[in-house]
Amino acid sequence: MRAVIAQNSKPDIVELPTPEPRPNEVLIRVKATALNRADLLQVRGLYPPPPDAPSTLGLEFAGEVAAVGSEVSSYRVGDRVMALVGGGGYAEYAAVASAHCMPIPDEFSYEQAAAIPEAFLTAYSNLIELGGLKAGDKVLIHAGASSVGLAGIQIARVIGATVMVTASAAKHDSCKQNGAQLTIDYKTENFADVIRAQYGGVDLIIDMVGAPYWDDNVRALSNWGRIVFVGMQGGSVKEVNFSDIMRKRLKVTGSTLRSRTHAEKAALIADFWTWAEAYFISGVLKPVIWRVMPFEQVEEALHLMSENANAGKIVLQLESGK
Repeated sequence: MRAVIAQNSKPDIVELPTPEPRPNEVLIRVKATALNRADLLQVRGLYPPPPDAPSTLGLEFAGEVAAVGSEVSSYRVGDRVMALVGGGGYAEYAAVASAHCMPIPDEFSYEQAAAIPEAFLTAYSNLIELGGLKAGDKVLIHAGASSVGLAGIQIARVIGATVMVTASAAKHDSCKQNGAQLTIDYKTENFADVIRAQYGGVDLIIDMVGAPYWDDNVRALSNWGRIVFVGMQGGSVKEVNFSDIMRKRLKVTGSTLRSRTHAEKAALIADFWTWAEAYFISGVLKPVIWRVMPFEQVEEALHLMSENANAGKIVLQLESGK
């Protein structure tokens, strides 16, 4: 089968053996897969996959069940599924634990489904599971036009929160179309000043930038505020004044998804799909796709993401159709 691995700091399409599903796994014929920033880091040698994951790039995909393991009863050959994986999504076939799959609603194409797992599971986990978001809260989502940011905006609006985001001005329309009530241009505005002037403060911040935003994050948070760190795109080292955390009684949480245990991922996926399925079917939640590109253009697709060109997901198509 064709698959993408990282070689010499770039993605290469190579031929690899088709994986065999273990007793608790299903083998998926992949129709579409989606890009994530973790893929960029892996290409650069900065984010190796977990020990039990294949070295093939890709953290999510959608496709058709081609074979099932001996212990699997939840899926049958021919079922349409989308899945979260620790690696292996950029390939014509992928083996994945059945508990890490979700059924694709009839209304969704494979391309749409491939754009759901990583972004929406990350947003759901960090907003609700770790961030404790509830109706009436005010939440600030940094990198609001990223796939996680756009998924987070939608989820926060369903919860009943007031949603604010930082994004470049060119991407504000996309954020507003997905439900953001306040958009802040991080290139020309200080987000803490804007938030304090208009809202007084926020209850929760989802941060993918890291060190450069720490001081303004603390200024923007209300007393008893929470911050969840999802990424460190701007750096991870910062001198911190702990008295600010104590004075405002802040809660600081770090988060990763890829390195969680099999059981932790399975529990998150089950909780999320129970909560989200009806919202996807009704159209309240929907994946945001910036561009669909042929599988063969994987290097160009990753370059576009590295340049922050996209607002939403870049999807690689292996086979078209629903």
